[in-house]
Amino acid sequence: MNRQQSTMTIVDLREIAPSERRLMVFDAFERLLPGETLVLVHNHHSKPLFYLFLAESPRGFTWDYLEQGPDVWQVRIGKSPNATARACGH
Repeated sequence: MNRQQSTMTIVDLREIAPSERRLMVFDAFERLLPGETLVLVHNHHSKPLFYLFLAESPRGFTWDYLEQGPDVWQVRIGKSPNATARACGH
């Protein structure tokens, strides 16, 4: 079994205050090694978050819907194997 198959983080945003969600998601993503994934669980579509990922890491992530509502949304976000760490302060 390779590392990509064995390592997945689940972040359930349904009970998290809206003001804390973005930081929580990006912190979890930053901790991933290239090839690892996280699954976000939410009660609505995360399209604005998708656009934030495009701005922050345009070639360093994958985005795959696992469940698309109406009550629960799940998206698998992967750190691309060729992703590099973001420089702090830029």
